[in-house]
Amino acid sequence: MKKLFIMLACLAYFQSKSQQLVTPYPKTITVNGSAEMEVIPDEIYVQVDLKEYQKKGEKINIDQIKSDFLKNVRSLQIPDSAISIASYEGFNGYPWWRKRKKDKEADLMATISYQVKLNSSYKLDQLVNLLDDEATLNFQVIKTSHSRINEWRKELKIQAVKAAREKAIYLSEAINEKLGEAVTIREPNDVSLYYYPRNAYSNLKYSNTQMEVQAAPANESAIDFRKIKLKFDVNVVFAIK
Repeated sequence: MKKLFIMLACLAYFQSKSQQLVTPYPKTITVNGSAEMEVIPDEIYVQVDLKEYQKKGEKINIDQIKSDFLKNVRSLQIPDSAISIASYEGFNGYPWWRKRKKDKEADLMATISYQVKLNSSYKLDQLVNLLDDEATLNFQVIKTSHSRINEWRKELKIQAVKAAREKAIYLSEAINEKLGEAVTIREPNDVSLYYYPRNAYSNLKYSNTQMEVQAAPANESAIDFRKIKLKFDVNVVFAIK
């Protein structure tokens, strides 16, 4: 009786294992699909570094520089929500012991960095033209993006899945098979869809203390920021009937 019980238990065990090995999709095809597009950014993030400076023996303080800068930015119809402080610091450029001297050149010189979000290169041109050359330490585009980036991310993923299905259809037909249902869809990990440019805007020049916008030739008036390239790939497993 004991031997019979052991045999039945072993039989049940092997039957359960064999059932686990049986798959509802004995034949499958795995394909990759992709979709991409290029867009001109309408979100341009620039950083402007401002500093206190001496003019005719008098220090132009940071409060005045901040006030003038914000006034100029607001005159371009740029809302306060698009302006933020990136950093705020001070430096005198001299050893600590020079502070004890009543030398105006040894005064602490404050600097402040603003980040401003613009919606076009035209606005960028306007902003550069309004900057105080003496107060401006540096100016740079730090990243670009687009306000509809999430909408396009979704659309590109849909197109990538459709492209995978189309590929699976003609590959299965090549071996006289019919495509079945999708078994799995593997979505790629989303990455930050920002473009961090280096010399992305061909008409803009800047240096430590002075900056200018070159007038573009008539045949180059349409020059703008480098386009952002968006691309998504998906991996899909389909059953074959």
